[in-house]
Amino acid sequence: MKVSTLYQKGIKNPITNKSDILKKGSSNAKLGFKVTAKKWTGKRLYSLTLVERETCPTSCHHWNDCYGNNMPFAHRFSTAGIESRLEQEIETLLQKHKGGIVVRLHVLGDFFSEDYVKFWEDMLLTHPKLCIFGYTARKGDNIAHAIWLMNNRYSDRCVIRHSGNYEAEDQIESQGPFKENWSYAAEESFEGKSFDCPEQTGSMKDCASCGLCWTTKKTVRFLSH
Repeated sequence: MKVSTLYQKGIKNPITNKSDILKKGSSNAKLGFKVTAKKWTGKRLYSLTLVERETCPTSCHHWNDCYGNNMPFAHRFSTAGIESRLEQEIETLLQKHKGGIVVRLHVLGDFFSEDYVKFWEDMLLTHPKLCIFGYTARKGDNIAHAIWLMNNRYSDRCVIRHSGNYEAEDQIESQGPFKENWSYAAEESFEGKSFDCPEQTGSMKDCASCGLCWTTKKTVRFLSH
């Protein structure tokens, strides 16, 4: 069973790595850089890439055919010491971009601990011009619940969707008395109410000009990769 990326040489140490670990969205044609979408307009988009599988739940339905299998040249950052490095870069970028920044979590990888979720929640509390969005395969565990709470506490600046097809029975009391009303990022096979990713269909050039993933609760459907 695979337990890490196929490309071990692509793993970088966030403490010793000389280049920034938050990458400009312009380095990825799918993301874009200057946000022109109606929400978060004017902010600059950056992304973070972790090590696939090492940070992901084994329940992820793309464990074996992970997107990262086709990314041999991606720089993936290990988690030891990553929070202090991220905090430094976030502060520097917010000084540079007065309108604020958006961080895409995670191009590869996932939220790997409750403390790591708390780190991002602390960053949202400390920096009112910081926004984050992304997707998680976590569901029904303490990490997932921490993400869900962060989504609700900072709903105007934090949108993390669950990677999976929405099913009514998914709305269960997985943690205490709460019902986790997730937004979803579904597979191409999903036949329920949804919209196809506008970047993938070519109707929008990139995430920065679209913004639907962080402006609507409707399920987004992604084409298979």
